[in-house]
Amino acid sequence: MENQIKTDLLSLSVTELEKFVTEELGEAKYRAKQIFTNIHRGVPPSEITNLSKALRQKLEEKCEYRLPRIERKLVSKLDGTVKYLFQLIDGNCIETVVMKYNHGNTVCISSQVGCRMGCRFCASTIGGKVRDLTPSELLGQVIMAQKDTGERISNIVMMGIGEPLDNFENVVKFLALVGCEDGLNIGYRHISLSTCGIVDKIYELRELDLPITLSISLHAPDDETRSAIMPINNKWSVSELLRACRDYYAVTKRRISFEYTLISGKNDSAENAEKLASVLNSLLRAGKDIMPIHVNLIPVNEVKETGFRRSGDAAVKAFAAVLEKRGIRATVRRKLGSDINASCGQLRREAAKKEE
Repeated sequence: MENQIKTDLLSLSVTELEKFVTEELGEAKYRAKQIFTNIHRGVPPSEITNLSKALRQKLEEKCEYRLPRIERKLVSKLDGTVKYLFQLIDGNCIETVVMKYNHGNTVCISSQVGCRMGCRFCASTIGGKVRDLTPSELLGQVIMAQKDTGERISNIVMMGIGEPLDNFENVVKFLALVGCEDGLNIGYRHISLSTCGIVDKIYELRELDLPITLSISLHAPDDETRSAIMPINNKWSVSELLRACRDYYAVTKRRISFEYTLISGKNDSAENAEKLASVLNSLLRAGKDIMPIHVNLIPVNEVKETGFRRSGDAAVKAFAAVLEKRGIRATVRRKLGSDINASCGQLRREAAKKEE
């Protein structure tokens, strides 16, 4: 007898779960919300006490419900940042980080195992993409982080391993699931999604008009500089990407944040800053819609394999000053968890090396 393909319980919406419960399990419709609420709190079907033993048995036989397993956990002594190396059902590993702020706890989640975007400064892309994460694996990171820390997660940033828009359908479903009132209830306005700039998917996202915050990994002011460190720029130029951002804002009216990783000797000069200000002002502030522009400056995280070095404090301040002088708001990202190397990709890389 062939192995039965089990239903991925955590990837189902309430509506899909209602259909499954009534048609596949022959149970009352109201049971779906009971199941949904419990599994989104991290309770496995076998432990949902307000279900009959018979129903729990059916769920065990017909459904798959596995949260990621903590392979490694690091806690910062400086600021309480928690970094997880999670192992998935197939043995692959991803990284998730919980950051603590005065306004609440934020979890940074991965969207893929590895990444195929090839950004030269990023540890996550070393070794390429293995596979996409399912909606349940995206949710599982939030659930496990909340369950393990014992604290409410109020905000999500999709800036971990992988490119969210390269896993478009699963990410969009995750966004709907995580905001469900019967589940984790983390609304769109508390979620940020970071992309290296897959232009056609930005337009698809625009049509959905979700009130999330979109972050664009720009990292260079011109095509020559950007193509040298970000292969995606060979497909969509800086001007094409910024036009997509302008069109996205015209429909959603949601502010876009531009991420700019500062690499010593590559993109951190005053000339680079002037070019960046010029291209942002000319392409985003033309016409009737005056788009607010915010640039988040990030000194590069030094990764042995890339050879890139972070810009000095003086260079970072000078770069920010040029942008501010040209009317562009610029902030320098505060580095959390510096004593545990909380930037994404390196824990997974260390684990992979041990297996080689």
